Amino acid sequence: MKIAIVGAGIVGVTTAYELASDGHEVTVFDQRSAAAEEASFATAGLLAPLLLSPWALPGFGHALRLMGPQATLRLAGGLSKNHLAWVWRWRAASAANSAPAAALERLAQYSQTRAKAIATQHELDFEASDGRLVLLRTEQERADLQPALQVLRDCGVAASDIDSAAAHKIEPGLSPEAPLAGAIHLPDASAGNCRLFAQLLRQGTQGSGVQFVFNTRVDRISSTPTGVAVQGESELRRFDAVVLCAGMASAALMPAMGVQLPMTAVYGYSVSAPLRESTHAPRASVVDMAQQISITRLGQRVRIAGGAELAGADADHHTPTLQRLYRTLNDWFPGGAQLSSNLQIWRGARTMLPDGAPVIGASGLPGLWLNTGHGAGGWALACGSARVVADLIAQREPAVPLDGLGMRRF
Repeated sequence: MKIAIVGAGIVGVTTAYELASDGHEVTVFDQRSAAAEEASFATAGLLAPLLLSPWALPGFGHALRLMGPQATLRLAGGLSKNHLAWVWRWRAASAANSAPAAALERLAQYSQTRAKAIATQHELDFEASDGRLVLLRTEQERADLQPALQVLRDCGVAASDIDSAAAHKIEPGLSPEAPLAGAIHLPDASAGNCRLFAQLLRQGTQGSGVQFVFNTRVDRISSTPTGVAVQGESELRRFDAVVLCAGMASAALMPAMGVQLPMTAVYGYSVSAPLRESTHAPRASVVDMAQQISITRLGQRVRIAGGAELAGADADHHTPTLQRLYRTLNDWFPGGAQLSSNLQIWRGARTMLPDGAPVIGASGLPGLWLNTGHGAGGWALACGSARVVADLIAQREPAVPLDGLGMRRF
């Protein structure tokens, strides 16, 4: 088949790889000049498990606080009715624990396995690390996480409650003065550089049935006949199928086709800093549950990621949020990273649906497939989502069930 993919982020690139592996002729369109230039640019880097990652799902120990110095979601100026409706639906999903947690966690585990298999097969060095600690400042945090831990264990994920002394043995760079009540140890967790993986995979696929068309904006998708209308061109480019993997651009393209999804952009931040002293830095990744911040070792850098805000794409960086990232790093790993120079500060959009889960599969329109709305789990779910979509297009049964991840829930 001749297939178009809209979007060259991590989800689009991995989808192109899987479709090309099945023998399809694939063209990827993106409005930027390279792969992984938007939401995939400087992510937290966390792969599976997904459920204990910041902003992974509503509920499950992830409190949504809108006011005060400990607010987890910042409401900036220019809020729309859609923003407010999205917040209401996220809070409702949190209160009801109605997010498809088990389905997402199984998909994340499958995706992690697939990512490692691809990296091994093609010898991709994407600054991967294994193991994670979820740091708990109080015993109440541990109690709040029990529903999430039960879902993980039901899915076969190894997760151990450990005390402070055991946590310091696993991550000896942790400050002995930090208030640590204990931790959740996830020995099979992993992390890695999302953008690097996407770029390496793009380079490998470009000569094997995949064409990337950058600096090109898709204005419209057609299902009768199937194809894409590119800005500046009068003729429709025809394909046998189109897969929409374009993040927030998906939200702009779907309404004209009669497809409506309640997606919004929740912006987050990351700071990537050069390694200063290896023994004072994390060996792998840690998550501060109270602050909803992750700290991850990526090669010779440390990446701190967190924050969430509803604001415009061009909004200024929020200084208090960045200060909270620096403060959290210094709380746990003082002296581990060089914060005075050569910093990469990034603000990017997580395209999120109000139950935290993506939409994967058929759109209901002939020839149009969806693989979008992955939110904070884009990197963690990308390789698995891509393989699932390729299987669905080939009319094969996917290796993991997609209960609660399709269009029908909306």
